[in-house]
Formats: sequence, C-alpha cells, structure tokens
Amino acid sequence: MATLPAPVTMDKLVSLCKRRGFVFQSSEIYGGFNGVWDHGPLGAELRNNIKRAWWEDYVYKRTDIVGLDSAILANPAVWRASGHLENFTDPLVECRNCHNRFRADQIDLTRNCTVCGKFDWTDIKQFNTMFKTFVGPVEEDASVAYLRPETCQAIFVNFRLVQGAMRKKLPFGIAQIGKAFRNEITTGNFIFRLRELEQMELEYFVRPDQADAAFEELLGINVEWLVNHGVRRSKLDLYEHPDGARAHYSRRTVDIMYDFPFGKSELQGVANRGDFDLTQHAKASGRDLDYFDDETKEKVTPFVIEPSIGVDRASLVFMLEAYYEEADKEGVRTVMRFHPRLAPVKAAVLPLVKKDPALVALSHEVFASLRGDMLVLYDESGAVGRRYRRQDEIGTPFCITVDSQTLEDRTVTIRERDTMEQVRFSMDGIRDEIERRLRLPWLRPD
Repeated sequence: MATLPAPVTMDKLVSLCKRRGFVFQSSEIYGGFNGVWDHGPLGAELRNNIKRAWWEDYVYKRTDIVGLDSAILANPAVWRASGHLENFTDPLVECRNCHNRFRADQIDLTRNCTVCGKFDWTDIKQFNTMFKTFVGPVEEDASVAYLRPETCQAIFVNFRLVQGAMRKKLPFGIAQIGKAFRNEITTGNFIFRLRELEQMELEYFVRPDQADAAFEELLGINVEWLVNHGVRRSKLDLYEHPDGARAHYSRRTVDIMYDFPFGKSELQGVANRGDFDLTQHAKASGRDLDYFDDETKEKVTPFVIEPSIGVDRASLVFMLEAYYEEADKEGVRTVMRFHPRLAPVKAAVLPLVKKDPALVALSHEVFASLRGDMLVLYDESGAVGRRYRRQDEIGTPFCITVDSQTLEDRTVTIRERDTMEQVRFSMDGIRDEIERRLRLPWLRPD
C-alpha cells in the first residue's frame, strides 16, 4: 500500500486528538482557557506511559539514579537564591494600537503588528513569567509565594538529604516528574507551549573534572531514548547555545531540536549547570551542600548535568511521529503507529458477530483475561473492518477477533497493527502472548 504524500499537519493531529479523546481544550464549554489543555482518556494513558517509560529507563534500570517527588509550593527564598525572581523573564512588547502583547524575541519589530496591521510598538520590557500566589487568608506581602516554574530547584535544596538517605556516591542523579507553571506571554501550537506543564527532569551530580564527559554521555542517552521510542533521527537536530546566549547558570547547553510542522524548535534541553545552584542555595541558606567523600576525606561542590524534557511536548512529538496515512480500498487508513510501550490501548477484543451469544460470551472471557495490567478495549459495534480502523486510529498494537472457529477450537485471530498480519492463537494463552509481543523489540515500520 502506498503512503499518501501529504505529511501530517497540526490541523489533522488536533482534529484526531479531539475526536478520539487524546486532548481537549480546557474549559471548552466556556470558550476555553488560553495555554491550558485537558488530556482525555487516551491522552492520559499516553502521558502516563511516557512518564512510566522514562522513569523505568532512568531510575529503575540504573543503580546511580533515585527519584524525588517535591511540592509545587516552596519557601520564596528558594526562588530568590536561584535567581528566578531576577532572571526568569521574557522580553515583552505591546502594540499600542490593539494592546496585544508579544514576546519580543519571537516577532519582527521592524514590521507592522500581525494582529491590527499598525506600527506602534512599546519599548521592550522584561516580564517575570512565574505565577504569584498568596499563602494564608490575607493577601499581604509576607504571604507571597510562587508556583514553581521548574522542578529542579527542589532537587538542589534536597541534595544532601537525598544523598545521605540513599548513601549515594558521586556520580549519581536525582530524577523527578512533576507539574510546573509559566505565565507565558504567548502560547500556541496546540500543546507545544503551555502555561501549565509537566516536566521530566534529571539532575546528575558529578565531580567538576567529570562534567564534560558526563554531558556528552547524557546527551547521547537522551537522543537514543527518543529514537528508541519512535522518533526518527532525521527529524532531530542538535543546537549548541553560543556564549552569551545561554541561561545565566549554564556553562554549556545543547537543545535537542525537532522538526515540527510549524518549524524546528526545542524538544529537550541538556545543560551543564556547573556548581551554580548548590553554591547559591548554600550561601543563601547557610547550610553546607557540599559532597563529602568518606574515602578521600575530600569536600566537593558537584557540577550538575541536567537533561529536561516536557511530558506534553514529548507527547506531541510522539503523536506527530506516530501519525500515518495510507491509501486502501476504502479510501484512507489513518494509523497511530506508537511504540507498543507508549500506546494508550494495548489490545482490543472484537467478536466477529455481536448477535451470536456464544461468540459474545467467549469474547468477554478473553476480555476479562487481559484486563488488569494493561488497558484493553471491547468493541462490538459495526463491521469488523470498521472496528479495525478505529483501533488503528488510536494506535492499538493488537486486535483479537473471536469468530466461529473459536467455538470449535478456542483459538482467536491476533491482528498486528503495523503489518496487518493475522495469526491464530489459543485464547487460553492469549494474555501471555500479548505480554510477550509487547516486550519484543520494536522498530518504526518506515
């Protein structure tokens, strides 16, 4: 079957996400809320699978990385010491005519406003993108707090506590998955740039003389992780931030760029933060945040290598990479070719004829045997070909069809999503077989 020449567009993906329950506009019945999205049943499963895969690979499969789950709110002194109160800003410019606001580094200020067509810009101002809130019943300066704009600062302030509790020696890492909040001046491109987001971050602590080697190793590991889960290497590029253009704490930053339908942009960042964070928090708190080597009796302020990726941005990329169209006898077959590890639904059970009570009973038996450790759907509505298409469109790797032969020998048909190959297998061992297939190595069916 020939692949259609038209590539995936954001409009196609957004339409599928709404129709099939991946992503919905937040508060849609009230007109939505800019920069905030809700994840439907399948979107929630996809995000959970992404987070689970990342946690398993970076925490469970390694002996040098442990996890943390910190609070969203923190003592405001954290953000003062980290430099966020002073430096976590974006350049803001406003059109005096229509009063729309833009990030000054994302528009051409030598041209007219793209909204009203007038040329009347304000001076550029620095806008702090942290969300401010108040703790306690009275809104007063003493009770000001902030929703965290990133998850990593809690790792730094808990560095000694985690290291001591887990008896870790350098080099070691602390991983965290959690919500972050950024009052973006402009949002857009679906779930690419959000005001409420979720991050998967790793802070890897090393001796200063090991930082360069650790940086290169972690950069390679993160590119490999994306490719292993279905992202084409040809769609990725590496952008080295030049001197003078990096964040104030960074000694080196490389962005893993992805070729989105709207252009190349950052998917993931890897930064060498040096000893900035531990030094700043030690100075501001008066607490010792050095690492003490029991063997050499040496105190070290570790350097930190930070790979950071947004769950939402990763979800967007995995959906773009999965989206596939091909011509067939009924028109266009749309398939979400997710890595089976990430696929929201792992299998679907389909009775060939829903009016046959014996087939329906056996189908429910198969369905019950699969449920529990994976998301499985039961579908008896419409022709079986149409049901296959529905499952293809949400990325289900395996469809299990119960037919008349099942009544004779208790075998079912397993249909594979990517090849559409069908084989018969005993329904009594179907759970073990699906789990075995889900564990097999997977390659993109390009």
